[in-house]
Amino acid sequence: MSTPPFQPPDPYPTQQSPAPAQSVGTPHTPDPKAVSILLPLAAGCVVALLLGVYGRLHEPTGYAVNLIGFSSGAYAKAWLATLAALLGVVQLFSARIMYGKAAAPAWVSTLHRWSGRIAVLLTVPVMVHCLFALGFEASTPRVLVHSLLGCLFYGAFVSKMLSLTRPGLPGWMVPVLGGVLFTALIGVWLTSAVWLFDVQGLHS
Repeated sequence: MSTPPFQPPDPYPTQQSPAPAQSVGTPHTPDPKAVSILLPLAAGCVVALLLGVYGRLHEPTGYAVNLIGFSSGAYAKAWLATLAALLGVVQLFSARIMYGKAAAPAWVSTLHRWSGRIAVLLTVPVMVHCLFALGFEASTPRVLVHSLLGCLFYGAFVSKMLSLTRPGLPGWMVPVLGGVLFTALIGVWLTSAVWLFDVQGLHS
């Protein structure tokens, strides 16, 4: 029986890198701040979507409850939207003072809160008139933009109100939502009241 030839050991053995350790996967936990931001935004989107869907599926009645002192429902809607837009401007300037570098007087925050509350209350008859009498329309670009901005207004309002009561939100969130709310309000006013005043005058 023959023995295998002798082979000297390799003086420079090849270094083998150890096998990479298997990383143990950890469950992904959502960022609490991201959740706090997304929840108010999601709620506002749902409200805006529901208003749009209802306005589109609802059969327009062609009329709505008129208010005493106005010649028609359309003019009641136009003047209420105008008053709400004026209070929106008050909101804008009072917010500018509140978020300025200098400390704002106490009455400014009171003015800001109540001007916002009254502005939204003034828009409620406008919203009822639009939903029941007209619905969500897209017959012309102006009407389509008006319908979209109306839904956006109430969606932004819900998001802003929910953001005011949630701790830990970034400082920019409430001012940005307020800016969206103001922009939607002015857009609604321009595409409804201003258009009506331009076409038919200040009263019928």
